[in-house]
Amino acid sequence: MISFNYETEFSLNQEEEFSKWISDTILEENCKIGDIDYIFCSDEYLHKLNVDFLNHDTLTDIISFDYSVGKELHGEIYISVDRVRENALEFKTDFEIELARVIIHGVLHYCGYKDKSADDEKLMRSKEDYYLAHRNY
Repeated sequence: MISFNYETEFSLNQEEEFSKWISDTILEENCKIGDIDYIFCSDEYLHKLNVDFLNHDTLTDIISFDYSVGKELHGEIYISVDRVRENALEFKTDFEIELARVIIHGVLHYCGYKDKSADDEKLMRSKEDYYLAHRNY
């Protein structure tokens, strides 16, 4: 089950449509849908998680905790709405598009995609672009 939770004033429009899009992505990647919690939060909230759990004293747009069992995906995906807004401005894109990219990025990590090397990052970006182009809402 995919759920959306909020630690900020932000709320996601079209939760059902996002849930179906994420589910379709997982299935297309030959994985199974487990329990995935999206938590939308502020820079401050996510920064604290980054410091406390990952020992990174930096701002980030997303942190995911992967509890998957084989191909059955489970986890918590924390997204800083503040950072997504800043990134949308920096990359000269619409906030909703940048938000969708970050949302799908998190689940693609659970599907096994990485983004640490240049080649991995290129593949991750192509997967993000593919699924963004195939949104069903």
